[in-house]
Amino acid sequence: MNSSVAARTLHIAIDHPSAVQSAADHARSLASACAMKGVLPDQAAVLASELASNIVKHARNGALFVHRAPLGGGLDVLAVDTGPGMADIGLSLTDGYSTTRTMGAGLGAARRIATDFAIRSEAGLGTLVHARLAGPDAPPSGAALGALCLPADGEDASGDGYAVAEASGVRTALVIDGLGHGPEAAMAAQRAERTFLADPAAPLADILTALHKALRHTRGAAAAALRIAAGRAEFCGVGNVRAVALSPEGVHHQFTGQAGIIGYTLPKPRSRFVDLSEHTTVAVHTDGIDHRWTQAPTPARLTLPPALLAASLTHTHRRRRDDATVLALGPHMGMR
Repeated sequence: MNSSVAARTLHIAIDHPSAVQSAADHARSLASACAMKGVLPDQAAVLASELASNIVKHARNGALFVHRAPLGGGLDVLAVDTGPGMADIGLSLTDGYSTTRTMGAGLGAARRIATDFAIRSEAGLGTLVHARLAGPDAPPSGAALGALCLPADGEDASGDGYAVAEASGVRTALVIDGLGHGPEAAMAAQRAERTFLADPAAPLADILTALHKALRHTRGAAAAALRIAAGRAEFCGVGNVRAVALSPEGVHHQFTGQAGIIGYTLPKPRSRFVDLSEHTTVAVHTDGIDHRWTQAPTPARLTLPPALLAASLTHTHRRRRDDATVLALGPHMGMR
């Protein structure tokens, strides 16, 4: 079984040229903390620097998200902005191409350094980049999976959390939202993650029952468990954690957890099921993401691979006064 509890996401606003060095320093430090060896921490710094520089030169309202890859090992660097988009992505990735009379090394260099690389760009969406850096001994990439977890503004610890487990082609995930925010909410979320990973193959109703017992002496939480296998998704949740199934044709299904609080009042857990086409992605998120994004998603957003979908939703629909987590799982890799 391949299991992972994600490191919380670092958010670096790219709103000034000085943020480029900050992004590089944060990426290098996190790569070292993830026990990435040799030149990998320096490569992580270059990767973050190039993506941040591209935002400074060409876009506005940009940010980098940096964290341990949610499944498969390595480091994820995601760059998002609300700039004008690129007229020709292929040309922009060509070495020596520049619209600002610089060396034109940015995106081309990032693609060369990254183990996996995905980019989407168009007017109204801006540019989104997902670059994963992993060592030669890292397990296979969980490319059709993306996740971000951020604390509320002013907090160091996130009261949200998530965990993912994979075995025999079946993925099971947990998204948890500890009540409130701050250290006590973070403690509840982390305890829930540990409980989930002790037996992630259990029936989803049993997982929620185990969480309920584990969180009795905490402030409690909302939680949702999701299992995807063989073209079918199962959702079982309590509290305000949402799941959305979407494809290029639009939003197909939306689920919200049953009324209750894990650790205090647990209804009899009830699973709901939805068949998934080969182009369907399922996004699960806490209420730190404004649920109204589902009302009129752009065609460009509906076709994003999971990692870029998570980054796009977090960048444009995050409620900064609350912890926010998005987990997206899909059948398509989305890498270039």
